[in-house]
Amino acid sequence: MKRPLIYLLLCIPLCIFSQQYSDYLGAGHSNGIKVTSSHQESRTNWDEIALDDNTINGTGLDARLLETSRFLAQATFGTDLNYIKAVSENSFEDWIDAQFDLNSPSMGELTQTIYDQAQDRFVANGGNADDYFGPFWVHFQYAWWDSNIGNQDMLRQRIALALSQIMVISSNSNVGDYGVGLGDYYDVLKDNAFGNFKNLLKDMILHPMMGIYLSHYNNPKSIPEQNIHPDENFAREIMQLFTIGLYELNQDGSYVLDGNGDRIPTYDNDDIKEFAKIFTGLGAAEVMDNPWGVTAEFGVNHYLAMKNVPMDMYDEWHEPGAKYLLNGVVVPNGQSGMQDIESAIDNLFNHQNVGPFIAIRLIQQLVKSNPSPAYISRVSAAFNNTKGVRGDMKAVIKAILLDEEARSCSWIENPSSGKLIEPMLRYFNVVRQLDLNNDTSENWNVGYNFYQATGQLPLSAPHVFNFFLPAYVPNSEFAAAHLVGPEFEIHNSASSIDYINEVDLMTFPQYYSVLTTWDLEMEGRALDFEALNYYAKDSEVLVNQLDKLFTRGQLSAETKQIIIDTIDPIVNGWNEDFEYTDLRVKLALYLILISPDYTILK
Repeated sequence: MKRPLIYLLLCIPLCIFSQQYSDYLGAGHSNGIKVTSSHQESRTNWDEIALDDNTINGTGLDARLLETSRFLAQATFGTDLNYIKAVSENSFEDWIDAQFDLNSPSMGELTQTIYDQAQDRFVANGGNADDYFGPFWVHFQYAWWDSNIGNQDMLRQRIALALSQIMVISSNSNVGDYGVGLGDYYDVLKDNAFGNFKNLLKDMILHPMMGIYLSHYNNPKSIPEQNIHPDENFAREIMQLFTIGLYELNQDGSYVLDGNGDRIPTYDNDDIKEFAKIFTGLGAAEVMDNPWGVTAEFGVNHYLAMKNVPMDMYDEWHEPGAKYLLNGVVVPNGQSGMQDIESAIDNLFNHQNVGPFIAIRLIQQLVKSNPSPAYISRVSAAFNNTKGVRGDMKAVIKAILLDEEARSCSWIENPSSGKLIEPMLRYFNVVRQLDLNNDTSENWNVGYNFYQATGQLPLSAPHVFNFFLPAYVPNSEFAAAHLVGPEFEIHNSASSIDYINEVDLMTFPQYYSVLTTWDLEMEGRALDFEALNYYAKDSEVLVNQLDKLFTRGQLSAETKQIIIDTIDPIVNGWNEDFEYTDLRVKLALYLILISPDYTILK
């Protein structure tokens, strides 16, 4: 695009009465300055005009827009350009505060509602209601996607997904048959995302889906003569994976070392046994209607238990006696089972490790894989005490997202900065940031093809250790630099190519729908490229627009030129079956989405 020659005329008399600037001219510092030009360009089929005043009045400068795009890439699953522009007009803290005030509908209730609707549709198409299975994991996926397209509670949903990868249950297990239970467990994470971590711990402990998944549902007291002893599974994982980790930590996440320079374990096998005693006696609080007359009591098979009602304590099945917990804490003999659980929660919640443990994992989920010790320490401090409160999740979230290490551009080129965006987040971004061809209000998605390709969907980790380990080191170069790359654990020769194939299908929706359903009678949902077609009249304009949405203004000059050179030859008449702008959009989007500029969040 040729730029007209611009002549700037400084009108001295006007400047006498205008605000004076000693730093620079332009970017909005234009009071009292008159601009004239030889030409103000407008182009056929474009709404924009190259106005002379725009050379210095700040119009068109995208720095704040790109900062906002990057912020929202950390704090949400993706937003469209209009939303990014709206957020850019105020402070990020204002946006966070507004998000704190938004409530979310119940995912468990929505899962049941969607199942009922799907069953009705199945029957209306000639099926037998008894042949329609569920609600199971498919209906939870429908509910998750329906809740996360076009919604406003974006930060809460983002934090809930992050927590789901710390306090893991998975549909890739025996709990996959219980869709309402999956949704209700997600509600525990979502509803506590802006609350207190201590309450989150209690609700997670008592949830029947966690009880079934990690086997403290119907966990009995010791009966030595029958060789029955408390199950230790949950006791181990609540320490190792959910709260304190394996080794003692300083506030900045570094290891506490003993006199020999060795790490100090946070617990041993005896501690596991003591905590296992705590988590005994929990069973079904309610059971579903059944023809066998079974009522709620300890020992009822989990199949009959209501999965959206917290477990009850059956004290006659709770391990009696004192329990010896961490840091010399003794739970006294004679307490009720729930009092024992409250004591154990206090013991874990007040452990010095919890602040840095949770800080590291949430920073890794939201911002970067290798936070500095100072960043970890600042977030840990927010966890440990914000206005006299320990465990305030709102304070933790603000500390993570507003920290200078998350916000300052000076960190972007630091070798420790950045993270590989996990495949499902790349997927969510595309679906949220582009319009969908959707004539209905339903956005149900089973996501099964994407799951087969990448191994990822919400609440579908292969095991309790999540999709990847937080301390995973991809190769010797990472090891030499003392860096980790958690998401690289699922980035391999198969999943990387399969992801590219999924992107190829997403961007050619005449062959494939970006949202697909298990219910064959429902149509899928494809991406709608119409809004982007407007910009595709100029290859560079299109790529710049995609850069704002998907690469946070960080598209490298090399990648940008490759894409422009690739799509520029696609002109009107190039293919008689498609509009050339449509083809440009699809190919440019494909190349953006498989580029390192998109897949790495800096």
